[in-house]
Amino acid sequence: MDSAEFLDQVRELRGQGRSPKEIARTLGVSPSVVAPLIRAVAAENRATAPAPEIVGCWVNVGWSVGLSIDEGRGWVDEAASEDGTAGIVSVLVARRHRWDKVAVCGYLVDVYCLGVKKALGPDIMDELALLRFLPDYYSAYSSGWQEAPIELAQDIVFGAIEYARGLGFEPAADFAQTADHLGTWEGLSAITFGKDGQPFYISGPHDNPRSVVKTLERTVGIGDFHYIVTVPERPFGLTGHAWGG
Repeated sequence: MDSAEFLDQVRELRGQGRSPKEIARTLGVSPSVVAPLIRAVAAENRATAPAPEIVGCWVNVGWSVGLSIDEGRGWVDEAASEDGTAGIVSVLVARRHRWDKVAVCGYLVDVYCLGVKKALGPDIMDELALLRFLPDYYSAYSSGWQEAPIELAQDIVFGAIEYARGLGFEPAADFAQTADHLGTWEGLSAITFGKDGQPFYISGPHDNPRSVVKTLERTVGIGDFHYIVTVPERPFGLTGHAWGG
């Protein structure tokens, strides 16, 4: 029996609800032989299973400031005005976990330059806890949050990652454990990223600004991007509160 036939048998027996020990006994092998095949079958099932039901999807009001959006999508920003948070978009997606619980993932996205800066979850909570969590999650935005279609969430998150990679930046490491929560993205994004179509870097407290700027100089070219870097304490031998280009 070749390896493909053996895997088919493991797949069939697993589909019948057999335990790993039962499968090993039926096939006349040790459990250690079938264990990696059972993991492979489980991975196949996860990949082909429909994503759990979406309970809610939200973005901050003002998410579209500085971006160009394909009007054909019909996506509306309830108050596309500047409140000091332009360029940073927070996405929150809740999916059914069990009948009385939801799984929640959040994404902090720099849509002007760096892509996904931070991801959280999946956190399991009941729907009452989710309602209490929403105001906390969006507390930095003066205009609050709005409901959004999952397609908009996907375009913001996956599209910003694609844009950032073109500039030389990878998403935060914790994004990997939350990526599946968004579902399958068809691409291409209907959003033109960057501030008015051009990379614009605004430093955050956990960034390495010098590295970011040098990466942009290499990938985009001096003069083809803008940046603002807050100077907490004499970085790079410079004085003042910001340096930009």
